[in-house]
Amino acid sequence: MTLEDIKAAVDAGQTVHWANTGYVVHKDRLGQYLITYVPNGSCIGLTDQEGQRLNGKEEEFFIARSEDSVENSGSQSRPDGQGRGVAPGGAGAFPLGRQL
Repeated sequence: MTLEDIKAAVDAGQTVHWANTGYVVHKDRLGQYLITYVPNGSCIGLTDQEGQRLNGKEEEFFIARSEDSVENSGSQSRPDGQGRGVAPGGAGAFPLGRQL
């Protein structure tokens, strides 16, 4: 996918992944496009600082298929019983794109 394809898909509400389904491309509240590694929340910009070069190869980006979300829906549970998105003490975390 080209940079323009990725941005258009994200803006249209589609889930775009990089390399594997653990990485999700999203747009934050400041309008920046980011790549987040969902299991630990680590993220980098979609592009270099000039906004010209992707941080990844075009062929590594893809739009999620509906089967991807079904297959991975249970993969968010952890063996310690803490589900992803729940902070210690039970406080809920903000979903991607709704960070403070």
